[in-house]
Amino acid sequence: MIEATSCGGVVIYHGKILLLYKNYKHRYFGWVLPKGTVEPGEDFSQTAIREVKEEAGADAKIIKYIGKSQYSFQGSNDVIVKNVHWYLMKSDSFYCKPQREEYFMDAGYYKFHEAYHLLKFNDERQIMEKAYKEYMSMRKSYMWKYKK
Repeated sequence: MIEATSCGGVVIYHGKILLLYKNYKHRYFGWVLPKGTVEPGEDFSQTAIREVKEEAGADAKIIKYIGKSQYSFQGSNDVIVKNVHWYLMKSDSFYCKPQREEYFMDAGYYKFHEAYHLLKFNDERQIMEKAYKEYMSMRKSYMWKYKK
């Protein structure tokens, strides 16, 4: 068993959530949240910001840590147990551009109920729901603001 760590973000702009569509040779496909592997010398928050920028082309800042999800899959030689640390993040625009080199074919911001049904993985749905509840709470108390 091999352990791996990734970090990602639930990026929100004007109430909509950033999703990516991945299609790898028709074997792996579906809508996901941006996330990726921690590089040497990075802390988790730096990884989340970098991965959102690399995979989706979006500039986002961290609002708060949301939690961790875990899943496992069969690698080429061993089972990989992946721990993903998630952040609620804010963008200041709808701009996004999928990273084609990583097989992301589309990117966009979606309303919560759309994103909920589009997401491929249940653990990402749960994290998105937790992040969105936090966003709504912050918005209600006027703690969520955008640049003018």
